[in-house]
Amino acid sequence: MKKILGVIGGLGPLATAYFFEIVTKLTDVRCDQDHLEILIHSVPQTPDRTAYILGESTESPLPKMTEAGLGLVRNGAEVIAIPCITAHYFHDDLEKALGVKVMHLPRETAGYLAEAGKKRVGIMATDGTVRSGLFQKELEAAGLTAITPDPERQADVMHLIYRNIKLGKAPEMDRFEAVRESLQEAGAEVIILGCTELSLIKRDQEIGHGFIDGMDVLAMRTIEACGGKVKLPFGGLIT
Repeated sequence: MKKILGVIGGLGPLATAYFFEIVTKLTDVRCDQDHLEILIHSVPQTPDRTAYILGESTESPLPKMTEAGLGLVRNGAEVIAIPCITAHYFHDDLEKALGVKVMHLPRETAGYLAEAGKKRVGIMATDGTVRSGLFQKELEAAGLTAITPDPERQADVMHLIYRNIKLGKAPEMDRFEAVRESLQEAGAEVIILGCTELSLIKRDQEIGHGFIDGMDVLAMRTIEACGGKVKLPFGGLIT
């Protein structure tokens, strides 16, 4: 019997829609009835995660996330996924409040890369994710070395996320390429797309080899946690 998946969404809305698409495409099925039962609560009004983590806002997103999660659990959700990477800063408190398994995207991504034999990993993510060390802690715990962009390139990442994708604009790929080149020159064997808005760039643009999308890993591990079968793309999740 498969477990019901609950998705705390809206952080942002496009990323939530894309996560549902990835889960659907990665689930190995023979008919519609083989897919997971999924409940999605999209709450775009959730306060900005990065602003709170950096001390630029006193409005915590945790109450809104908890409220949405409890609603999902009351309606039968047994596993929770959050297609917002910065929101995983609140993972432990949220899981404790909900009383069900909440998937941990950074931890699952680090584990996948360790299994793939990678050693040095670049990170493209929000300021909140980078400064809180969400990926760095999990990568180091898995025996990997984390590499983050310098301040100028990190500003490029934030511009892509907040000034391009979140506003529905085309990504400025020269900025993306500048970050990629900088991380690879610093020794990154693979680069994590560690923000769900960056996942949308991967979906719509040709980004080349050497990337792993945290959303793909989250989808794969979530399907497994719910008792479904995964249909992996040829060559695995690393581009």
